[in-house]
Amino acid sequence: MRILIVEDEKVAARGLQRMIQDILDKEISWMGWEPSLESSRVALAENPVDILFLDLNLNGENGFDLLQGAVAGSFHTIVVSANEEQALRAFEYGVLDFVPKPVSGPRLEKAIHRVKDANYSGKHAKYLPIRKPKGIALIRLDDVAYFRGDGNYIEIKLKSGVSEYHRQTLDSLGKVLPAQFSRIHRSYFVDRRGIKSVLSQGGGLYEVELESGTRLPLSRIYYKAFKQNEIPAPLSR
Repeated sequence: MRILIVEDEKVAARGLQRMIQDILDKEISWMGWEPSLESSRVALAENPVDILFLDLNLNGENGFDLLQGAVAGSFHTIVVSANEEQALRAFEYGVLDFVPKPVSGPRLEKAIHRVKDANYSGKHAKYLPIRKPKGIALIRLDDVAYFRGDGNYIEIKLKSGVSEYHRQTLDSLGKVLPAQFSRIHRSYFVDRRGIKSVLSQGGGLYEVELESGTRLPLSRIYYKAFKQNEIPAPLSR
């Protein structure tokens, strides 16, 4: 496993290096460190990596500037930063995890295990971060049945039946959702794997029925796409 740490403080970088070494040991084939955006861009261009550990405050430079390019890379990004208020923004860039400073061994190990276990592609998230009264919670996208948009807020309907709420527009959410989610209506994204059938109400009106029995509106503009993806044919009500 090839690892790059982007951290402007040498002591912090060395400490993180030791912790990563303790966790991964012989799984590491190479581990580098860069203190600035410019040097890290060069390092990423010249060396393929598996995990990027990124601080957001790089001696006055903004780590998000590196993330704009990192999202398109073939590696996973873990942000390591004291700026916890930036966690939600970081996840919108497609990072896999956000580890707050000061870094604890168990929390870092959890993040690394997410990388090892993830079936994750560069720009699509496996988890969705939502703000809770006691901090940030991660929702596994595989646990989500559908998303319902309402202005600047989204209802996240879990397969367990529980609803969570998140401040984000449906359009911006759609940019990071994995491929199993399809838009079926201006207000809905649904996990296609949970669709049982498409129902025709007549007059060009359709619904999708989920395995749970829940019915959601299906716009005519998305109906053809569903047929092409071999969703079950419409059933008359």
